[in-house]
Amino acid sequence: MDGKGHHRSRCPINMSVEIFGDRWTLLIIRDMMFGGKRHFRELQRSEEHISSNILADRLARLVAEGIVTKRDDPTHKQKAIYSLTEKGIELLPVLAQIGAWGVKYLPVSEELGIRAQLLADGGPAMWDRFMDELREVHLDIPAPAHDGPPVSQQLRQAYEAAKPGRQPPPDPNPDLV
Repeated sequence: MDGKGHHRSRCPINMSVEIFGDRWTLLIIRDMMFGGKRHFRELQRSEEHISSNILADRLARLVAEGIVTKRDDPTHKQKAIYSLTEKGIELLPVLAQIGAWGVKYLPVSEELGIRAQLLADGGPAMWDRFMDELREVHLDIPAPAHDGPPVSQQLRQAYEAAKPGRQPPPDPNPDLV
């Protein structure tokens, strides 16, 4: 998209890439979804080390596109809270598919690839549950009751278990082969 709001074409892929096809935008959304990051400084501390001016620009664009909202943080006058909108939450399947592709074709680390693998294995049913959880966090819409632990908890536990240097839990049945 040029500075005047004109698109190169009306192709849905082109128009989508114009919004989130740069190096940083999907990583910001990733950190909001999977890392629970909602403040500027939290987002700036990502592993990829986004600079403050680029982060500010991408957040402003995400707000302008209706993918993220920004509101004052009632606990701190100089902070803002960023939240995903429904439009942003519905990017979860896109991120899940990108992650699945990355796990399949790229040399990702185990701890950073485990969540993508779990989402790929869980498929659309797991994505729907996770989007319900994101709606509760970001939109204050109560998530429907589901059996089992929340998806966010499953992803966090898998990530923690895959971190380097962490000892795997003992085998509860060491005599079984």
